[in-house]
Amino acid sequence: MNRTRAQESRAAIEKLYVMMRHLFMRGFYKPLGVSGEALRSALLSLRPEIYGVIADPEKVELNGLAYVIERLPKGIEQCRFIKLTADEGYAESKFPTIIPSKRRRRCFRIDKETMYIEVTRGRSEIYDILTHLTFLYVEADKIRRYALDDKGNVTRQWEKLAEIAHGDVRITDENKEKALVYLSGMLGRTFHETQAAYTRFEESSEDHNGLFKVIYSLGKQAIEETNGKKLRQVSFTPALRERIGHHIHGSVWAQNIKRTLKEHGLIDRPIHIISANLHSVMNSLYAYPALAAAKEKTGSILEMATALSKSNAKRNQNLIREYAEANGLLEIPDSSGTNIGVQLIDTQQLKWKSLSPEISRLDTKSQKAAPVLLVMDYAFGEQAFETVDELVKPYKEDGQVIPLDIQSVNIMGKAGILTGGKGDIMIPNAHVFEGTADNYPFDNDLSIEDFKDDQLPVYAGPMITVLGTSLQNKDVLSYFRHSSWKAIGLEMEGAHYQKAIQAASKIRCTINSDVVLRYAYYASDNPLHTGSTLASGPLGEVGVRPTYLITVKILNKIFERK
Repeated sequence: MNRTRAQESRAAIEKLYVMMRHLFMRGFYKPLGVSGEALRSALLSLRPEIYGVIADPEKVELNGLAYVIERLPKGIEQCRFIKLTADEGYAESKFPTIIPSKRRRRCFRIDKETMYIEVTRGRSEIYDILTHLTFLYVEADKIRRYALDDKGNVTRQWEKLAEIAHGDVRITDENKEKALVYLSGMLGRTFHETQAAYTRFEESSEDHNGLFKVIYSLGKQAIEETNGKKLRQVSFTPALRERIGHHIHGSVWAQNIKRTLKEHGLIDRPIHIISANLHSVMNSLYAYPALAAAKEKTGSILEMATALSKSNAKRNQNLIREYAEANGLLEIPDSSGTNIGVQLIDTQQLKWKSLSPEISRLDTKSQKAAPVLLVMDYAFGEQAFETVDELVKPYKEDGQVIPLDIQSVNIMGKAGILTGGKGDIMIPNAHVFEGTADNYPFDNDLSIEDFKDDQLPVYAGPMITVLGTSLQNKDVLSYFRHSSWKAIGLEMEGAHYQKAIQAASKIRCTINSDVVLRYAYYASDNPLHTGSTLASGPLGEVGVRPTYLITVKILNKIFERK
């Protein structure tokens, strides 16, 4: 019986997952070794949408390359030795800390050839890094083939690229197009495609070494390894292998939050957990009164949010933060290694009459009944289980056990959509964990009806929790969309959140069994449509509208509930 393309792709995902776990426990692998080749073979078989033309041996994937480089430390393409570590004290060393622009992870350049990447978010982060590295090695091999002729001698295009990378030739307005012609020949791409990639790399040049240097370094590493001169290696420290899965960072993170609640007299109050970014809740509550008090222009929450998202809005952003901190907002910076910041908002201190008219008024006069909003930044994959599982446990200190009164858990996130376009809203009624038999149906307090007047497409149905957005392709996603699953989207945290909530409410009984759940996502990409994947670039202002529509709806649901 012949397997369908979807079945082959699902087998490739499972193979990648098993291999990466095996290599992690083993402690190391070489990209050109048996294990490295197996990873490459599985990734090429899968052909994830985010990596575009990875399976085309004649074209270097440029959008995928930009996406990966923005999420890995600057200079990683120059390093032969990459080591994944736990939090082992490198932050206190003299090595400069490198933080990728699109992933909050600490990295350290030990020497010219060695990069250490600190992993504190669990297995999902390891899978993410290994998948990106495998993609880089695949693309590096394509560049190597263009750099050498049939006799193994370097081509003229490679020599020109080397001159630019070494700084012997500076890119100016006069010679830029000539340089891009040479580069397009090295990439197997058109001049127009190469020019667009060059522009995208230049826009965030502080975060990486620029397109010419990245391409040259990738090709150079591949040439040297193929010649047997300098082999590459990816490894994992013993401390990382020992600590993964033990909630070390999540436990410290949650304890810090609960200690702060107690110190400020908030731990006995009703608590509503909101997983979202750290600006939408603050701006929704405080932008209107803060700007009005400063005689600045106000408007609808969406109008103010759009204005605040612009680069010239720094002054107003500072005004809002200062006003918020004087009226109930308490920031808890992360020192645990989770990279998840937290805000506590004491609604008793809000000046309710000054809030935007779009915010429902809280129907309570009792300070003890006024809720506390616990806003946590986005978790990453399996980290969602670790953080929420630790957060909802009772606070223990000096023999005292204080249970938390968790009234609701509200999850707002970005997700890939399978039914619409960027910026649309998804309301899940279940999370299905890809590659397992786990599924988590639940009653969502949000519905399509809540957004019927907002003139934005809204979809409801099951959502797929995936091992990584970089491991998805059209065949698997089409199967989930068009089969009886009828999935509307995919994301990385939903099943992990729900697993922690169900364990706490139905088994451990550390929170109420009738805790209110609200899940809503806005579409950051549509992986079923070519050119609409995450690798195609950021959402920009398209994401502002759904972010604030969902935020305001969650806040009003919290404040209106009796």
